[in-house]
Amino acid sequence: MNQNHHDIESNPAADEAAAAHHDQLEQLRGELEQVKADALRERADLDNQRKRMTRDVEQARRFANEKLLGELLPVFDSLDAGLKAAGEDASPLRDGLEMTYRQLLKVAADNGLALLDPTGQPFNPEHHQAISQVDANGAAPGSVVQVFQKGYLLNDRLLRPALVVVARD
Repeated sequence: MNQNHHDIESNPAADEAAAAHHDQLEQLRGELEQVKADALRERADLDNQRKRMTRDVEQARRFANEKLLGELLPVFDSLDAGLKAAGEDASPLRDGLEMTYRQLLKVAADNGLALLDPTGQPFNPEHHQAISQVDANGAAPGSVVQVFQKGYLLNDRLLRPALVVVARD
């Protein structure tokens, strides 16, 4: 019976070892939680980096032709001026210029270029550059009454503003 009584009594060395194991287990649990948190943070960082790279590649793709299309703007201006000089009467020269202009605009549009010809529209400072104001009878105040140079957007981003004359308020 003494031996059973001895088994029930606490052993200070065993209790100390159990407490040390418990502390070590808690420390390991804390370290495991920190590793999990670090892994989640790294995964989120990688996901954000992947999304950023995807966005950057998409932007580069959308605006890869910007330099070339920008260099073609004077060609559009020249064809436009040639059409105005040719007059309204049909002629082989005018028809050829008009066909060339339309084909070039179609190729440019297929690559994201959009023409801004805002005659009669309200002045938009994000897309138009006013070079003067005039008293314009019959025109709404603040509207574009004349376009000196057409503007262009490339995939909804301004490539060149339209140079316009605006009706006075």
